[in-house]
Amino acid sequence: MRMMRFRSADGFRLGVVVGDALADLSAIRPDAPRDLADLLQGGPSALAQVEDQAAHATAAQMIALSSATPALPTRRPGKFICLGLNYADHVNESAYSTQSHPTLFMRATTSLMAHEEAFERPVASVQLDYEAELAVIIGQAMRHVTSDQALAGVAGYACFNDGSVRDYQRHTVQWTMGKNFDRTGGFGPLFVTADELPRGASGLRIASRVNGEVRQSDNTANMIFKVGETLSYISEGMTLQPGDVVAMGTPSGVAHAHKPPKWLKHGDVVEVEIEGIGVLRNQVVDERKSLVRAVA
Repeated sequence: MRMMRFRSADGFRLGVVVGDALADLSAIRPDAPRDLADLLQGGPSALAQVEDQAAHATAAQMIALSSATPALPTRRPGKFICLGLNYADHVNESAYSTQSHPTLFMRATTSLMAHEEAFERPVASVQLDYEAELAVIIGQAMRHVTSDQALAGVAGYACFNDGSVRDYQRHTVQWTMGKNFDRTGGFGPLFVTADELPRGASGLRIASRVNGEVRQSDNTANMIFKVGETLSYISEGMTLQPGDVVAMGTPSGVAHAHKPPKWLKHGDVVEVEIEGIGVLRNQVVDERKSLVRAVA
C-alpha cells in the first residue's frame, strides 16, 4: 500500500494511492487519523483496515493525486534518528574510517520539510549539501529486539534528503548543528508499506539529482549496516515507537566530495529517488535574514 499525507481545507488528511487518485480516509470515515504516526498507533490491523477501506472507496471519496498538496508523512515524529557513514564509497570520500557500530545522530522536527517545499540555504553558510537516504518508519514498539524482530516491526519506507551544512557539521566532533538547520531535511511524499518492497528494503536503486544531473547512484544492498541490524542496535538503548523514523545513510557523490565542491545554490532543484518508493523533490531557496522571524 502507498499512502500520502496531504493538505486540505480543514487541515491535513491521509490518503491511499489508488491508481492516479487518493482515497481520502477522512472522507471515508470522519474520525480517521490524519497523521501517519497516529494511524500506526493502531498496529498492523489499522493498516489492513485502511487498505480495505480504500479498496471500496466511492468516487466521491477520491481526489486526483495530481491536485493534492503533499505534507510530511508525520508532522512530529517522536524520534528522527539518522545513520551516517553507511555506504563504503561515501565513507572513503568523507575522509572518515569505517566504524564497527552504526554512527547515529538525531534530527529536530524543525529541520524537516515536505515534498515540493523550499529547501532553505542558510544565511550562515554556502556549504549546503544533499544526501539521498532511505527512511524507515517504525510500526510497532521495539526494545531489545533481534534483527528479524525489528524487520517485523517496520511499517514501511519513504524517501529522505539529509541536507547538511558541512562547515557547521565539522565545527566539532558532534554533527548535530550541521544536520539540523531549519528546512534542510526533505521527507516524503509517499509512505510505502513494507510488504510492497523486498525484505529490509534491500536491493533498491537509490539516487539523487540536482537540476537533472545524477549526483548519487547506488543500491540499498550496499548499506554497511542493514535495516534490521541497525534497528536492533538502537533498541538496545531506546524504545522505538510507532511513527519514529530512522534514516539509513547516504551513498557517495555528495556535493563536498566534488572538486571543486558542488554546493547547492538558490534555484537548484534536488530530487531523491528510490526504486519502488518514488521521488522526493525540493527547490533550494536562500533564507531571508531578519532579526525576528515568526515560526508557524
